[in-house]
Amino acid sequence: MKTAVISGGAGGLGRALSAALRSTGWRVVLVDRDISGLEASATQMPVACDLTDGAARAAVFDQIIAESPSIDLVIYNAGITQIGAFADLDEAALRKVFEINLFAATAMAAAFLQPLRKSKGTHLAISSVAGFSPLYHRTAYAASKHALEGFFSSLRSEEAAHGVQTLIAAPSFIATNPGQAERQEDGTARPGSAGDGIDAMTPEEAATVILRGVARRQPFIPVGRVARVSHMLHRLSPRLFQHVMQKNIRGA
Repeated sequence: MKTAVISGGAGGLGRALSAALRSTGWRVVLVDRDISGLEASATQMPVACDLTDGAARAAVFDQIIAESPSIDLVIYNAGITQIGAFADLDEAALRKVFEINLFAATAMAAAFLQPLRKSKGTHLAISSVAGFSPLYHRTAYAASKHALEGFFSSLRSEEAAHGVQTLIAAPSFIATNPGQAERQEDGTARPGSAGDGIDAMTPEEAATVILRGVARRQPFIPVGRVARVSHMLHRLSPRLFQHVMQKNIRGA
């Protein structure tokens, strides 16, 4: 039985990815800070961990590796958003976004590098439309996702020699926590809770598209109609994309 490890496993997308993988015979380890709502079973193992805590993170990753016959897929799904004008963004909030969205992922990649080489498995980074284009009132979030894509697209070249796939999925808006923004004073919030999302997908729809792309070994997987159109439009005319994006999100 193959094993997948998913960070941000308690969120809507993490749960949907777990359900879809387990339906095809996978064992899934779900890592999140709060796992109280996750069910443990023979094929699903929830593990509590604050991924910004280096010592706790290292211990949990060592435990997962020791208890798994193989690690075949690692999905870097943990993340937060940050909504608001840059003029109101303080440095602590910017660093918080990067700690979770980027540095937790790079530390996780380092921990699972050798196990994935051994299984000739797959790194799968969950990025965003904000990872390849600008996004209104999301300077910190977009910066972290641009960095995430830069890291994993560069890692792809290194790990290909070891038979490892390195893929990036870029959803647009996934309604994982609609109407439940719970935005902090610094503007940070759980992903999928923003009220200005456009044409949001369900987590199950997004998981289906993502795993189809994994099966096809697509290096870059745009997830949903908005992501596909955004990727194409941004490549053809960045100025037009910025105008359309700003007009739509401002009016959402």
